[in-house]
Amino acid sequence: MEAIFKKEKEVFIPFFNRLPVVFEKGKGCWLFDYNGKRYLDFVAGIACVSIGYSHPTFVEKVTEQLKKLVHVSNLYYTTPQLDLAEKLREITGLSKFFFCNSGTEAVEGALKIARKVTGKKKFIALENSFHGRTMGALSVTWKEKFRKPFEPLISPVEFCKFNDINDLEKKVDKETAAIIVEPIQGESGVYEVSNGFIEVIFEKREELGFLVLFDEVQTGFGRTGKWFAKDHFGVQPDIITMAKAMASGIPIGGIGVKDDIAERIELSEHGSTFGGNPLACSASLATIEILEKENLVENAEKVGYYLKKRLEELGFNPRGKGLMLGFDLEGEYKNKAVEIVKKSLEKGLILNYTSENTIRLVPPLILKKEEVDYAFEILKSIFS
Repeated sequence: MEAIFKKEKEVFIPFFNRLPVVFEKGKGCWLFDYNGKRYLDFVAGIACVSIGYSHPTFVEKVTEQLKKLVHVSNLYYTTPQLDLAEKLREITGLSKFFFCNSGTEAVEGALKIARKVTGKKKFIALENSFHGRTMGALSVTWKEKFRKPFEPLISPVEFCKFNDINDLEKKVDKETAAIIVEPIQGESGVYEVSNGFIEVIFEKREELGFLVLFDEVQTGFGRTGKWFAKDHFGVQPDIITMAKAMASGIPIGGIGVKDDIAERIELSEHGSTFGGNPLACSASLATIEILEKENLVENAEKVGYYLKKRLEELGFNPRGKGLMLGFDLEGEYKNKAVEIVKKSLEKGLILNYTSENTIRLVPPLILKKEEVDYAFEILKSIFS
């Protein structure tokens, strides 16, 4: 392991603050390091590996496509791309789709679409939002530490106070192209947008003519106990961005739009070399098939509720929906999230912190109650 750590320092740009473990393989909800030690994974590649590791159906479908065709230019037709778009139409209720390689790329494309079809420039985002690290997505990301080194970014952008209807009404106007919303903010610590706030957004859309853009990169594909978090509110945004769990670890992102938006998009206004290639689209189709056949969206709701109750037994006050949960540390453990994550790793449980005081849990959607109990015992040993 020391040789691996040394090699990383020699050859890799240090954008990541890594934990001292080298993973070799995974199965189900478990990861295994080079020494064979197993770890229960409550991070899932940060909400990506929705169907768990080495799922046999997933491996079979992706291998089958790998043997046939990995990539051709988007100058030509391929059926997995169209099959995926057709399937997404069914589960999202949106009309047309474009595929890219990541969540931040999906946000970039969505912002471009919003400006193009409205003819307006201004964006509204929420305080504590996170939408990505490329220049456009970064412009609507809240934390100054992410934005400041790369300014000037795109403008105008205004940040609305979270769930503050009065502030929203002050900031949206006839110059607004779109408001971009994470229905549940992930990177800030798993905070849910209120129903009342969403209602006012859609009311103001009718009045002022801006677009509503839901960033479902982290909340999509069953994570919250619904196919998409928008379904908890009973609304249909004009544009949705998606990625992460879309192909259970194989890179792909997507943008979904309503019919009236699609009609105003013109040829050559956006593109992607690798976006929507046959391999990524087949991986996404396989993921969706498994989510459906194994009732994993329902499982996320059921086991997520059980996990929340077990966390409450430990004295925490978890927030979130389904298998997207977060909780704050209190008392003697306050602001010790990094230490807690390291201790849990030593004991065989992989956790994630979003701040010095907040733990986030986004395990695979195949999680079982017995595995929740396993995690509970580890957490109990740490917090007792």
